[in-house]
Amino acid sequence: MSTGKSRAVSAKGAQEFKPYITRGIPVTAVINCADNTGAKTLRVVQVVQYKGRLKRVPAASVGDKVNVVVKKGPPDLKKQVFPAIIIRQRYPIRRPSGVRICFEDNAAVIITPEGEVKGTEIKGPVASEAAERWPRIANLSSIIV
Repeated sequence: MSTGKSRAVSAKGAQEFKPYITRGIPVTAVINCADNTGAKTLRVVQVVQYKGRLKRVPAASVGDKVNVVVKKGPPDLKKQVFPAIIIRQRYPIRRPSGVRICFEDNAAVIITPEGEVKGTEIKGPVASEAAERWPRIANLSSIIV
């Protein structure tokens, strides 16, 4: 006879390890699009799987999945909601080694609902936290920091 604990663990599945990263990109932030889909700027409209607190603005960090709206770009992409992954943030990221790393801009790449990157290349560096969590992004990125 199995116990309730083991059943709950098997039903939940393995939790992936995500080190704590300070969330530096709040909802309504306008960020750069770092892929070659044609979109230039994106507005964050929702942080997926965000568990918040009353009256606290949801925010995202490197490696998080967000829903974005294309603010500047081709007319066929504008005013549509797309899922995206944050690959860079200005706010410093503290790594387990004690090193702090921050980027020049906040940037994301647009993905399809299935999790594939919509573009064929990623411009600029990608944080290793995002590359570890999303293998498709790691394949397309030229520089992983």
